Amino acid sequence: MNKNQLKYDTSEDYPNFKGHKSLLSKHLTDAMYKKLRDVTTSSGYTIDKAIQNGVDNSDFHLGLLAGDEETYTVFSDLFDPVIDEYHNGFKKTDNHKTDLDPSKLTGPDELDPKYVISSRIRTGRNVKGYCLSPFVCRSERRRIEKTVVEALNSLGGEFKGKYYSLLTLNEKDQQQLIDDHFLFDRPVSRHFTSGGMARDFPDGRGIWHNDVKNFLVWINEEDHTRIISMEMGGNMKRVFTRFCTGLTEVEKHIKSKGTGFMWNEHLGFILTCPSNLGTGVRCSVHVKVPYLAKDSRFESICTAMRLQKRGTSGEFTESVGGVYDISNLDRLGSSEVQQVQCVIDGVQTIINMEKALEKGESIDSLIPSSS
Repeated sequence: MNKNQLKYDTSEDYPNFKGHKSLLSKHLTDAMYKKLRDVTTSSGYTIDKAIQNGVDNSDFHLGLLAGDEETYTVFSDLFDPVIDEYHNGFKKTDNHKTDLDPSKLTGPDELDPKYVISSRIRTGRNVKGYCLSPFVCRSERRRIEKTVVEALNSLGGEFKGKYYSLLTLNEKDQQQLIDDHFLFDRPVSRHFTSGGMARDFPDGRGIWHNDVKNFLVWINEEDHTRIISMEMGGNMKRVFTRFCTGLTEVEKHIKSKGTGFMWNEHLGFILTCPSNLGTGVRCSVHVKVPYLAKDSRFESICTAMRLQKRGTSGEFTESVGGVYDISNLDRLGSSEVQQVQCVIDGVQTIINMEKALEKGESIDSLIPSSS
């Protein structure tokens, strides 16, 4: 914190939100800023640091980042209404649901591989006792790396694998990680740079994957860890089972060292961006539906089923060959099982629509009523 700031009235410090459309600009009033400006969390994180990402980028939808676990309580006057609006009315009195039991999934174990190309589930996890990426110091980041790598290297069986530090990565391993589409590069997006999450790169960053390359962990990207389970085809139940087992084993080791993952009953798993609170889960499939893609209702059909439609290579990309990335919209307020089930059920409906269109049949009876 710049201590000279205390010499000035908060009215002289209030951000210029002209042209902004973010939830931050909507909910941060002059009075609220006056109340919160000189408040800090125990690690020293301030409201100005929390909002910098949104102040710098007028086109961002959310505009807030947490710097530590306390951010969500110390600055709850601002974070609560933003979370409420972003997460479909999730109130400060509501509690999140956590459920990592894959046996509760229903429906087919495998979605039709003629249409589903690949399946993937990812989430973020942060280790208790350390600051989050916008505010973490070098020593913390290195300690997080050491803690998580020790946990991952303790895994056996299908999870036995290897860690690649981005600081010492050789040319051969780098090329292999690129070929496998596992490597994350130096952060250059405005989200990372304005948020302070690109500092010191590649120090303390790395990638771990198991030997069969279907369980992957990024260390110290946006969150302390990003954990991914994936495979070709449509067996989402198997992908989710591996995801749950791997997460449980990693946390078991981390807890044996006296810490654990950030979590509370209200918000579920604590992540850097409020958009990912709750499960942090993004359950996605690449599905090929060239006929449905031509229907102007495709987007609203997905939204009605609480699904998000993206292009082949993710957000802000176009579809190639009728292939779309379909994932769950919700993160907070529903459990991991519910969110994965939502994708399974929704993609099954999408496949049924595609089959009908292939035969020249109407899909009106299959369309959710709210679309």
